[in-house]
Amino acid sequence: MGSDDQGRSATVAATRIISTAIGSFVLFAATMLALQPAAAQPRESRYAAIVIDADDGDVLYAVNPDRRSYPASLTKVMTLYLMFDALDSGRMSLATTMPVSAHAAAQAPSKLGLRPGDRISVEDAVLALVTKSANDVAVVIAEALGGSEDSFAAMMTRKARQLGMNATTYQNASGLPDLDQISTPRDQALLGRAIARNHARHYHYFSTRQFKWRGQPISTHNRLMLRYQGADGIKTGYINASGFNLLASAKRDGRRIVGVVFGGDTAAGRDRNMAQILDKGFARVKAGNHGIRSAQAEDEDRADLDRLIAATQTGKASGSKTLSMAGARHGEDLGSGDVDSDSWAIQVGAFGSHKPAHQAASAAASKLGGLVSRATIDIDKVKAGKAHTFRARLTGFTEDQARAACKRLAKAKKDCKLVQPSS
Repeated sequence: MGSDDQGRSATVAATRIISTAIGSFVLFAATMLALQPAAAQPRESRYAAIVIDADDGDVLYAVNPDRRSYPASLTKVMTLYLMFDALDSGRMSLATTMPVSAHAAAQAPSKLGLRPGDRISVEDAVLALVTKSANDVAVVIAEALGGSEDSFAAMMTRKARQLGMNATTYQNASGLPDLDQISTPRDQALLGRAIARNHARHYHYFSTRQFKWRGQPISTHNRLMLRYQGADGIKTGYINASGFNLLASAKRDGRRIVGVVFGGDTAAGRDRNMAQILDKGFARVKAGNHGIRSAQAEDEDRADLDRLIAATQTGKASGSKTLSMAGARHGEDLGSGDVDSDSWAIQVGAFGSHKPAHQAASAAASKLGGLVSRATIDIDKVKAGKAHTFRARLTGFTEDQARAACKRLAKAKKDCKLVQPSS
């Protein structure tokens, strides 16, 4: 073989090796991308939304309505659905009290701070879910109705199938992270429609703006309800893995529509986006233009899609790291369980147990008086090595309120630290 032939053979062989290597790399990269959970994808890929007519179920607006993601605290709507079933059947009454187990008390925030052995009435439990989105209370309900949270989650999934929510699986009662707890905007819209129709007698609870728990006012997380004309509920949701979710309902001129947004980057952006798509829904109801299958398929919506998705991402970025869903089952790296990351908090101490932390937060609330009319006590339990630290916080402030609160406590020679959104 001549030198030219040997050179050509070497070149061909080298090319084959490089091509094989590139092909293997591309296959590996594609496989790894496919295996990434939804939370690891670019944020805009998490966005999904739907608006339906509550009267006939027609789709008025939709973007990726069947995209599967984590429902976060929208989960609690199904928890309440089953509680309303129990009320209607006579199994429970609003005055029935339910015991608090160690498992319920150990849930991550947002929570009421219940302790093992406490009892809470059904009505207070309902109010705590629709305002505070209390994870400890969700488990109390689960254990009261299902015997255990696992059994209750199976009940939730069975009810979902009865309602036509075929893409939804529940693993817990609260919406705290679980890799297998999955739903879609379409399914959540079906649930919103069903609870308003099938439990109309109890639906008014979702309109609650504030209730008092042990003398402390607790305000709703659902700010859209406070601002959007005709809005009367129903539930916010947030974990790091899903972004900011919202199931909303509004009624105008006797017509109710239900909207769902998954994957907002901030609470404020999610709310702005919801207001926009509800406006579109009402416009289509008025025009009699129903049966829209996908916003992307509509020419007039194509121009709006980027703007609507961007609306979920405007404002201050959440700054939260991506949640490790693999560790979420074991209660690690939970992030915030439906805490509003656009609100500020103050921390008045860190303690080795729950009781002194709660006492410090209560004392600070008393000292602040009117400044805490819209804030709530949150005892944040965090792991520090093999032990736990209980951070005594008051949450739900604007930045100005939080700064004013710390200034007042400083004058009284009390510890106070500002906690920025998502801290």
